[in-house]
Amino acid sequence: MSLQTLKAKLKNDFQLSPKYGLITKITPTIIYASGLAPSLGDIVKIFKSNGETALGMVTIIQNKEFGFTPFSFVEGFRVGDKTILDKEGLLFPVGDSLLGRVLDPLGNPLDDKGELHTTQTTPIISHPIKAMKRGVIDEIFPVGIKAIDGILTCGKGQKLGIFAGSGVGKSTLMGMIVKGTQAPIKVIALIGERGREVPEFIHKNLNNNLENTVLIVATSDDSALMRKYGAFSAMAVAEYFKNTGRDVLFIMDSVTRFAMAQREIGLALGEPPTSKGYPPSVLSLLPQLMERAGKEEGKGSITAFFTVLVEGDDLSDPIADQSRSILDGHIVLSRELTDFGIYPPINILNSASRVSNDIITPQHKDAMRKFRRLYSLLKENEILIRIGSYQKGSDAELDEAIDKKSAMEGFIKQDENELLNFNETLQQLIKISS
Repeated sequence: MSLQTLKAKLKNDFQLSPKYGLITKITPTIIYASGLAPSLGDIVKIFKSNGETALGMVTIIQNKEFGFTPFSFVEGFRVGDKTILDKEGLLFPVGDSLLGRVLDPLGNPLDDKGELHTTQTTPIISHPIKAMKRGVIDEIFPVGIKAIDGILTCGKGQKLGIFAGSGVGKSTLMGMIVKGTQAPIKVIALIGERGREVPEFIHKNLNNNLENTVLIVATSDDSALMRKYGAFSAMAVAEYFKNTGRDVLFIMDSVTRFAMAQREIGLALGEPPTSKGYPPSVLSLLPQLMERAGKEEGKGSITAFFTVLVEGDDLSDPIADQSRSILDGHIVLSRELTDFGIYPPINILNSASRVSNDIITPQHKDAMRKFRRLYSLLKENEILIRIGSYQKGSDAELDEAIDKKSAMEGFIKQDENELLNFNETLQQLIKISS
């Protein structure tokens, strides 16, 4: 055998037998290994001694060893288990076969419909749309809910937040939006919620109708890494459909659980805790996710609704505050309205859509502004009216607000199965405000 032939054989053998490292130390949150030279963020595959395989992400690099966080939990790993670099990185299967399916953040089916049949994959992590490539939001995106379409009008490609405390009605509102919108593709991310809420959401809020819908699920019992990348996986799926020229409705519940997952990861890596224990990486991660939604020139759009759980109904919570600064509007759900039996309990005075004035007609704008003013007057003087201190005739505008009280409350109220088209909503709003 010639020297050249021997070199070629050794080269082929090296390609067929990838270099592997060995686990050297295991802590409750990070596993350390040596023998490889990875970059920060690389994906490693681990071969457990029991024959199973697992994935992890490199989060620490030291002199001769590196640390990775597993996508599963640390139970089952042993010192001496082999690891190799996964050259493909984090990829998610994409294609029209995803429609109607329920998947985990790695693309594994969670339903009973068998394996996915896709030939394409897309990176889970990608850059947001470049600023100069973003399309102008100039089309209305109806969702079938009077309070949103009429007062907080949403535009195609807009990013909106739904801010609410626990048990106020976020899931019901999400279901109404999914059923009421005419978007051809719907991507729903359920991140960090209770396991029982997944089948309940499909059965109660979606009426078991997953047509043109993809669900990405990472429940509260999943690892922090799975909860974190569940949100990015769902956004990657939405981006795939957007890049094919289709308009996508993206809903994520909830940003707070996503932030809590990054808090666990950041604190385990030694980041300093700041406000409410959140490390700095959490605040920088939110725009990396949210800015991937929007409208892109020459392609489709992603209209996104992100739910934010505000602890104790405190809108100054750091995650709520940061989210409001990134998003193009916020819908605040009020526990007080829930107590009065008004559903969906949207507080129209504390809510805002930053693009509504640019996409609605002057007639719609005038009607919306008058409605808000009358409703605001009613709320300001509610106590005086209830105790009988206000005498009719003192203020003509307040008199008008009192006369239209039941009509305005009827406009804000809506049964979860009652979905109106945009023109019907607009006519009702104009009638009340005229």
